[in-house]
Order: sequence, then structure tokens, then C-alpha cells
Amino acid sequence: MLKKAISISLSKARSFVLKKQLLNTAPKLRGKQGVMGIIDTLGYIQIDTINVIERSHHLVLLTRCPDYKQQFLYDLQAKDKKIFEYWAHAASFIPMKDFRYYIRKKKEKPKKDSWYDTWIKKYRNSLKKTKSRIEKEGPLAASDFKDNINRKRGPWWDWKPAKAALEILFWNGELMIRERRKFQRVYDLTERVLPKDIDTTLPHIDDEKVFFIKRALKAMGVATIQDINKYIGISGRLNKWVDQMLKSGQILELTIKGLDKSYYILTEDLEEIGRSKTGISPRVRFLSPFDNSIILRDRTSALFNFDYSLEAYVPKSKRKYGYFCLPILWQNQLIGRIDPKADRQNKILIINNLHLEDKKINYNGFIPALSRAIKDLTDFHNCEKINLSKNIPSKISHKITI
Repeated sequence: MLKKAISISLSKARSFVLKKQLLNTAPKLRGKQGVMGIIDTLGYIQIDTINVIERSHHLVLLTRCPDYKQQFLYDLQAKDKKIFEYWAHAASFIPMKDFRYYIRKKKEKPKKDSWYDTWIKKYRNSLKKTKSRIEKEGPLAASDFKDNINRKRGPWWDWKPAKAALEILFWNGELMIRERRKFQRVYDLTERVLPKDIDTTLPHIDDEKVFFIKRALKAMGVATIQDINKYIGISGRLNKWVDQMLKSGQILELTIKGLDKSYYILTEDLEEIGRSKTGISPRVRFLSPFDNSIILRDRTSALFNFDYSLEAYVPKSKRKYGYFCLPILWQNQLIGRIDPKADRQNKILIINNLHLEDKKINYNGFIPALSRAIKDLTDFHNCEKINLSKNIPSKISHKITI
């Protein structure tokens, strides 16, 4: 018996994807437990160092949890031990219950002559010394280790030997991050960080791969094979296991009208996507460049017809929208970009640029929601004033009320 082909509209796919990403309904997750729920639902939250406004991981959580406080994230890692740090898509906060599925990556031997292999050979003598200090003294940060002031310095990733040793020991699983102090990593022995009841058995390779596929699809809703492979990048290529899950009926293949690629969905989610309404949030949301919902740029372009790149890595003369421009989400569409900067010393939130791309915007509904979002961002940064740049068209800036 032939299976009936499944096809959905682009608008329904978009709405379903945003629902899975906790972005298109009224916020229900609040407080520290809400933050834990967000991390668990998304599978990871990427950590980034850029702080022209608050760092990305805080923005991702604020976007979904209106009463978010940075203390919530600190407590979940340092006190409650509900999350841990490792590489997922990149450096990330990950639910502690997922720990065992990352063990194989930690035990993986470096490829011969790779930068990792070279580092291990170069800093082999520092590894034992660094770990020994932590064993005896307790948790330490890189700043607790002195540098050799006479060593030759290179142009990139020029870490002192102890910092390199700490990172190698972290990557191979001998150390974990106990907490962060002013964003600085504090390292400790893995056995002293892990909760006593955590499962540390190495899963079968098939179970591990299926886990990562389910993690990706639960967070993304519908996804191409490329999306599944990239969502949690350390999972490796999952094509073989996607085919197996397709044959066993755990996942289904579908098409999205207007798009030429095949998409996949968990069979258990088919009924949910079939519902006529999945909700449209009245809120305007500013998405971090590293937000899980847009981190895969090709996917964002296909599903939202929105081409986005982070211009922080582009020379100033070539920037079109701004250094740390945030996509603007409203009514299930990405309709523009905003480029904010926090002047923390003077307690001013500066809006350097605001670019709207959808000419069919209902300004009567959008502008009040935009004003509210800017006010919320201002409050989150403990700023007292807002400075709207002259780059913003007057027909928009004059309507914004804070």
C-alpha cells in the first residue's frame, strides 16, 4: 500500500517551526524553571562572547522568558547542576540529562596532525600540571595560572600554555565548567561537577544518533537532512539513521509548497502540525544572531525568505545594516533588522539602525509592539534612556513611543 504524500503550506510550516522554537505564542515559561524548560526544549543554547549588548545566550532566553534574569542561568549551572557546557552547534549550555550522549565526542581521538592533535603534543607537559593543581586546589580559572612573559606570541588563538591545557582537558572530558565568573570559565574535575545520579554509561552508537535526530526535530519541527546534520553539529552525519527511522515509521517525509527540498518530521508531531491554528504572538521579538531559530542561515532563507548574516565580522565600510543587527520577528515573519548598542556607562540604549523590509506591515499594530520591545530591551540592560539614531526613517522614529 502506497503512503499518501504529505504536503503543507509554507505559512503552516513557518508557524509550526516558530511554535517548536517557543516564539509564536504568549510566553508561558517564566522564572528559573522556565529557563530550564527553554534549554530542554531547544536542546542547547549557544554561548557567544560579543557583548555590544548582553551576550547572545541571555538574549535567546529573554526572547522566550520575559522575566529572565541572568542569575537563573548561573544557578542552573553552578548550584542546581541542571545544565553543563560543551560543544553542540558551538560552545553551548546543554541539559545535564543529555550528558551521556556527548561522551563519545569527548573520548574521540584527534585526527593526526590536526590543530587539536598538534596542541596536545605541544602542551602535553602542561596537561598533568594543570590538572594536578585543580585536583589539589579546587576549581580554577585561566586567570589563576601565570603566563610565560618571554614566549613568542602568535596571531590567532594565542592562549598561554595553561589556558590551552585547560581547554584540552575540557574537550576530552577530564574537566568541566563548574561556573562562570563575569563570563570567565571556572574549571573543575568532571567527577566533582557531575551530579551523583547522572547516567554516564556510553550509549550504543545507534541510540546516540537517533537521540540527536530526535533532539533536532523536536526543536525544529520540520527540517531537511542538512538541517538535522547541522543543528547539533557534533552529532556528525546522520543520513543513515534518518533513513532507518523513516523506514521504521518514527519519522515522516513531507514537502512544503514552494520549496524544492524534502523535509522530515517526527511522526508523533504530524497531528500537531495538521491543526489549523498554531498561534500568532502579538509581541515583537528581537532575535540574537545565534538564536537557535535562525542559526542555520540557508534554512532561514528558505522558510522565511530572509537572508541574514552577522556583520560584526565584516569591515565597517562594507556593513549594510550594522555591527550586531538583530532580526525582527513579528506575526510569524521576519520583517526587518534592528542594530542596538548598550552604552552602559551612561545608561543609554542606542538604536543605531532600524530597517524594515515588509512593505505590507500594519503599522497601527506593529509600532506599539515595537515600542514595547525596545522598552523591554532597555530595561533588561538597566538603561534609563533610549537614543534613536538619525539613520532611522522619521516616519518610523516619530511613531515610536517609549
